[in-house]
Parts: sequence; C-alpha cells; structure tokens
Amino acid sequence: MTELRNIAIIAHVDHGKTTLVDQLLKHSGTFRDNQKVEERAMDSNDLERERGITILAKCTSVDWKGTRINIVDTPGHADFGGEVERILSMVDGVLLLVDAAEGAMPQTKFVLTKALQIGLKPILVINKVDKHDARPFEVQDEVFDLFSVLEASDDQLDFQTIFASAKNGWADDEPDGAQENMDALFKQILDCVPVPTEDKTGAFSMLATMLDADPFLGRVLTGRVHTGTVKINTSLKALSVDGKVIETGRITKLLSFRGLERVPVNEAHAGDLVAIAGLSVATVADTLCDPSITEPLVAQPIDPPTLAMTFSINNSPLAGTEGSKVTSRVIRDRLLRESEGNVAIRITETQDKDAFEVAGRGELQLGVLIEQMRREGFELTISRPRVLFQDDPETGQRMEPVEEVMIDVDEEFSGAVVESMSTRKAEMTDLRPGGGGKIRITFLAPSRGLIGYHGQFLTETRGTGIMNKVFHGYVPYKGPIVGRRSGVLISNSTGKTVAYALWNLEERGVMFVPGGVKTYTGMLIGENNRPGDLEVNPLKAKQLTNIRASGTDENIRLTPPRKMSLEQALAYIDDDELVEVTPDNIRLRKRHLDPHERKRASRAEAKAS
Repeated sequence: MTELRNIAIIAHVDHGKTTLVDQLLKHSGTFRDNQKVEERAMDSNDLERERGITILAKCTSVDWKGTRINIVDTPGHADFGGEVERILSMVDGVLLLVDAAEGAMPQTKFVLTKALQIGLKPILVINKVDKHDARPFEVQDEVFDLFSVLEASDDQLDFQTIFASAKNGWADDEPDGAQENMDALFKQILDCVPVPTEDKTGAFSMLATMLDADPFLGRVLTGRVHTGTVKINTSLKALSVDGKVIETGRITKLLSFRGLERVPVNEAHAGDLVAIAGLSVATVADTLCDPSITEPLVAQPIDPPTLAMTFSINNSPLAGTEGSKVTSRVIRDRLLRESEGNVAIRITETQDKDAFEVAGRGELQLGVLIEQMRREGFELTISRPRVLFQDDPETGQRMEPVEEVMIDVDEEFSGAVVESMSTRKAEMTDLRPGGGGKIRITFLAPSRGLIGYHGQFLTETRGTGIMNKVFHGYVPYKGPIVGRRSGVLISNSTGKTVAYALWNLEERGVMFVPGGVKTYTGMLIGENNRPGDLEVNPLKAKQLTNIRASGTDENIRLTPPRKMSLEQALAYIDDDELVEVTPDNIRLRKRHLDPHERKRASRAEAKAS
C-alpha cells in the first residue's frame, strides 16, 4: 500500500498558498512537461480568479517518490475562516506560509492558533524571499515569538523552516541555497508530517468537512476516513452532532484525489481523504458511518457570525426587468442551500416573509455570496451590514465584536489614520517600523466602526496603505460611533436621466449615475455636498425656444460619475437605505421610496429613540 501524508497549507491572504500548490503539482510530475496549465490552477471559481483570492478550500494530491501527499489549499481571508477551521481536522500537518517582507499578519495568527490548538506541528515556509525588501531571518524570529505568545508546546516550538520563492519554483533550507526545485520542501513534509495512524480494521466512520453539488452525482461530501475501510455500494448512515440518525443510504460513487482530478476508486482506507456520493440530506459536520456505529465523531466548533445583512425581494419599479429569479421562494431556497455547505453562514427568516437575515464573518464573505447570486440571475435588495451584539451571561452587559486591525502605512499618512481610527473607538495596541519603509500600526477596533472605512482609508493614504483585520473577540459596548456625515441626492422622478439636468446638479455634489440611465423616485443619484438629504429632478431637460442660439451655448461635459463596487455600495449606505442588486446593475435607494413614507418613518424612529 502507498505511504500517505495529509497536509493543509495555511497563510494570510496573498502570501502565495495557491501558487505554492501549483509548483508542488508541477515538480511532482503531476503535469506533463508540455502540458499547458493555468496559473493558480486550484482557484477554479470565476470570482476567485477575478479577485485573486481563495474562497473555497480544495483538495489535491501529488505523488513524490512513492508517497502520496494529499494537500488542502485553504482560504487566507479572515471572512472565510470557517473553511479553515473545518479543514484542519482532516490533516496531520500544516505548512505555515509567511511572506518574507510582510511577516506574520493577523490572519497568520488566526490560522496558526487553530492549528496549534488541535496539536498540529507546522512547517514554516518563508515565501517570496526573492523580494527586494525580504527579511527572511527577521520573519523567522517574529514567527517564533508568535508561537510563544500562542503558548505552543516545546515540540511545536521546534519547527522546521524552509525558504522559498513559489513564483520561481524553488524551496531550500537556506535563502541563498541551490534554488533549483521543491525537493527540500517535499523532504520536510515526509520527515515532519506523521503517517496517519487510524484503525484500518474497525467499522467505517468519517466526518464530513466539505460539501459540494455535482450535476451528475448530486450531493458530494468530502472528508477524512477516520476508521475502517469504505467500499463502493456499501450501506451507510449519517449521524448529526448530537447522535441522531439523519438518513441511511448507499455509496453510489467513491472518489479519491489525484492531482487536480477526482478519480473513482473501489475502496479507501482510514487516513485517506475521499469524496462520497449517495446521500441526499447529510451535510457538513455530520458523521458518515457503518450502520453499526451509534456515536458521532467530534466536530470542531465554528466561531459564531459577527455581521448580518437583510436579503429581501426587489420591490423597486424596475423589479423583474433584469433578473430571472425574483421571488422570495427561490431566494429562500438558494440561501438555505448556501448555509448547508457553508457552516460560517446563518440564515433566519424575518417577520416579513419576503426578507431573510443572513449572518456571516464579514463584509467580504457576504459580498461574495451576493455577487454569486446576481451572476446566477437573482434580483435582491440588501440592507446596510450591522454587527451582532451579545449579552454577557454573568453581568448582562451588552457586548460587541472587535477586530484586530493591522495597518501598514507611510509615516506622512499615519496621523490621519490614527485620528480616523480613534473616532471609530479603536485602541492602538502597537506601533513599530514595518517592511518596505512603512510604519505598522495595530489597533483593536469595534467591527461596526470599520464598516465603510476602507474607502476613506485609501483616500487618507493616497492608495498606498494596506489594512488587514481579523476577528479578535467580544468587549463591552463602546458607545455611539459617528456615521456618514454627508447627505445624498434623491431622485424625485421616474424615467431616464438627462445629461443637462445632471450637469446643473453637479454643483450640489458628486453624481453616482451618468446620463441616459433608468432612475426612479427614491433612488440615490449622488452624494450631497452638505449634511442632509436633498430631493432633485435628474430628468429636467433644457427649455427649447424659437430663438436661434448664438453659438455661445456650452457643450455639456459631465464629470464621470462615482462608480461603486458591491462592497463599496454596502459600506456606503445608511440604515434607511438599501442596495438594489441585479445581474446588470447595482443601484442605491431609500428603504421607503415615497417621500411621505420616509418622513413618517423618520418621525417614528425619532419618537422611539
């Protein structure tokens, strides 16, 4: 039987995990010499390729000198931490990838904490050592200090370090080594990662850690075989976390990972990573097992969601004109399907049956879900993100989520950033020189204060600042935080915008829409220069007379409108506003389109407060 190793690659976003997997596949001979392979082959999802980040964890497998190495590529962004937490239960070792210039970042700390807690011993891979501002040995010392702070055991502190340039396809024991291939990394994996020691003779059991849908196979559950041997066509049952039988069935397809492919196999043994088809109800964190087993396997607890948005049907005058999926029933079915495979997302129905509260880890995670849905033909309206508070069980005190924010910024912009963060009730915890001549400032900031700040941060730092954040914990409520200071320009008419009208409105503020686009009463068409909202007419055409123009009329030249991405739009809106999302457009609007309804709602809110 082939010897086996199971490893996961964990790191902060953009430190090179997926590129490293590309090189491991290439140097193990998985690809032919003349085979054309796309860069970041593991990022197969369109959104992953566009954004340059890994969203979903994926398995692959390489053979090196008679040993099969199963590799799991995990997301690096904190919003997708739920994926990382589950995946660590499938492996016996991790490669901790750290950028040679940036060093340990918030997400590095997050994923490392999870790995150390379950007793894994990481191999440190310092990547991008060919960068001009690389400082590999300083970074190695920083990571050792991080291990100590996280209370790693003596054995975990005795980690091995590999220096690499995944982009150039080499890894070595020294930064200035031979720089020829990935052999040094393969050797460390074989030497440091233990062989799976599960019982191969007992009854079959497996914890489902990933779920996806296949058009031909149906529901496919992936996990690590915990005990025994699993064969195709055998009977099995699914147990929930509390031991209840969810369903019974038969394995219609058993798949193992070979390179980038899922290959059908007849049997798999304890310790191997496999995908099973044949069940229709079982989901992530359920135990798939032989009918004789009665006790479920222990599933890793997942950190709770910290942010929520309300997804509701599109009820604007343009509803149904751009998307094919507009009813609350299809929206509900799609959201429930998402929550089955994504354990970090929680869906609850609101009193209004046309709306659903979707809770998750952060703006990016929920933004990705909305983007996926609009590409599938859905029309939605989305509320402003809001944080989820908790009550302290002992004192009854209101608690709110805070995040550790690490900012790398040029010294000349540091004052503006510190001032902005302090108005958002953030506390500075560290300030030190960073890589690349920047200053690294660390804050603990309330999650609600960071909603919508990223755009302002880029303006304050002239686009040169880098901000990373990760969930830190819950603290007592820090009091009110000042929101958006400027008002908005609201359309008071329905029709197509007229360039002449927008040209006259430019002195009032910044436009969000160009000429010749559909608008309706209650839609936001721009930002007011002053506090307070202003209703305007974007359809007003130039009055025509029978007097010939003398040629002194100016050509209408509109300033290009401010285009917002989905995340920027969600961060911009206020509590009384919504984002209308369709396959073709992202529009901003008031929650109540009718001006009289808006006034009644604001009076009711003022009375309630």
